[in-house]
Amino acid sequence: MKKDPRRLSFIIVPHGDLETRTYEISYRVLKGLLVGGFCLLAMFVVMASTWWFLAAQAARVGGLEAEVVRLEEERARVVALARDLAEAEQQYARVRQLLGVDGGNAGSEVALPPLRSGDGPMTPAPAQANWPTAWPLATPGFITQGREVDGESAHTGLDIAVSTDSYIRAAGAGVVLEAGEDPVYGNFILIDHGDGLESMYGHASRLFVAPGDRVERAELIALSGSTGRSTAPHLHFEIRVDGEPVDPLAYVIQPN
Repeated sequence: MKKDPRRLSFIIVPHGDLETRTYEISYRVLKGLLVGGFCLLAMFVVMASTWWFLAAQAARVGGLEAEVVRLEEERARVVALARDLAEAEQQYARVRQLLGVDGGNAGSEVALPPLRSGDGPMTPAPAQANWPTAWPLATPGFITQGREVDGESAHTGLDIAVSTDSYIRAAGAGVVLEAGEDPVYGNFILIDHGDGLESMYGHASRLFVAPGDRVERAELIALSGSTGRSTAPHLHFEIRVDGEPVDPLAYVIQPN
């Protein structure tokens, strides 16, 4: 390959009596220098870009560390909630066993408090064993408002004051029609006892049954609370005949 004969001359003329100097450089060498300079510039740009990327990533380290700490705290809370839920499920299983729900005597009357027999509230005959006549709480509680049908203060059932997380039990055997949340009654359960009879339990803090579940008389179904339109912990208890509320005290046997 024929070499390029062209050359480039640089003349340096100093001030004063100094001798003028002339320097020559071939085009081939000049091209090599330009290529080398371009390569160095490209390397500098790449290095600068890499440094900028690494600096940006390093700036995120603090935020990522804080996020890791937050996630670890969330994980610890989830583990604690899972442990509490497991303990609650174990307690519920023990309560169901004590009430005889999981054993061979599922229909036995073992829930607290003991019920009063005698005149007054209706006592179901053998053919009416599902009627809601059991007191709907495991504690006596205190009736703060009864059923009222007249005036502006009309009330469809009983309000029974009781401490939060007291045991709510089914007043009679039946099938759960509804179990969920209502703007007025909060967490509630509606049970169908047959013969047109239904019982409703409102303002619960926690529900243990779901629609379609079969429940036995005196079975634990929920914990009392103050959900929905409520100012203090209590149970709102209704009995309905063919969809119409009736006086629960005509059916339930109150504790002594």
